[in-house]
Amino acid sequence: MALKNRRYLIFKTFINLMVHQPKTLIVVAGPTAVGKTAAAIQLARHYNTVVVSADSRQFFREMSIGTAKPDADELAAAKHYFIDSHSITENFNVGDYEKQALQLLDELFKVHDVVILAGGSGLYIKAVCEGFDELPVAAASVRDNLSRELEQHGITHLQQKLKDADPDYYNEVDLSNPQRIIRALEVFETTGKPFSSYRTANTNKRPFNIIKLALTMPREQLYDRINRRVDIMMEQGLLDEVRTLLAYRHLNALNTVGYTELFDYIDEKIDLKTAIDMIKQNTRRFAKRQLTWFRRDADVKWIELNGDDVLPLMLKNIDI
Repeated sequence: MALKNRRYLIFKTFINLMVHQPKTLIVVAGPTAVGKTAAAIQLARHYNTVVVSADSRQFFREMSIGTAKPDADELAAAKHYFIDSHSITENFNVGDYEKQALQLLDELFKVHDVVILAGGSGLYIKAVCEGFDELPVAAASVRDNLSRELEQHGITHLQQKLKDADPDYYNEVDLSNPQRIIRALEVFETTGKPFSSYRTANTNKRPFNIIKLALTMPREQLYDRINRRVDIMMEQGLLDEVRTLLAYRHLNALNTVGYTELFDYIDEKIDLKTAIDMIKQNTRRFAKRQLTWFRRDADVKWIELNGDDVLPLMLKNIDI
């Protein structure tokens, strides 16, 4: 009887450990075009789990070619969430994403011990992993004044204002996105504090373990991949996609690389070759800012891609 009771206690302890074992979120981050989608799918298949996107543009159904969404084969290889989940006409910001992503993870962790979070949008990854302070609401007049400055003096003027007010965020933000620049400036002009300070003040403890991986490769190789990706997007019909979105060009989601340059071409401000060259240049600059963002995170484990299979390289840095 004593042996039976002991076996029962051991079995009960084992079950309790299994039930209460912390879940793990594996982040696959890095610059655009580095290969995050393929790497995340390999991890998802290895752990028999799913992928949650942390790409701030892949949420939107109307934007496909210019956002380099996973294709049909990739979506079939691993279940993805937050791909085509929203319309560009919806008001969906990083705070909304944090709330919805955490609710989703709560459900996914009832089924999976491991979930993959993949994307290059550092602020959205931070929202899931740490959260951030509630941003102050600016007066309408502040935004109106900044919008007038944009119209009268151009985006370069606002970029310089942001550089003076908040150099940390200046080095990380997509500088071709006027709405994000205006949002940061209105926070600064309302509170006197830089926007970046609101993103780093507190860390909210999450009820799951977090392992952060970031992919990188030699800069020349990355830039070549970016240039080739833009060429492929154009061959796939990016210009036609942009034309279908002309009525929505004022929306924040479309004030991004790959769309604004082609809007300028459609407006006959630049020729098509110049627009394509600018997309490549602005994407390379964006990749550089992404690398700057992730390098500021001491918890990130960097994986240098060298042509070998990425899965073993990632697994070496995962302790579960």
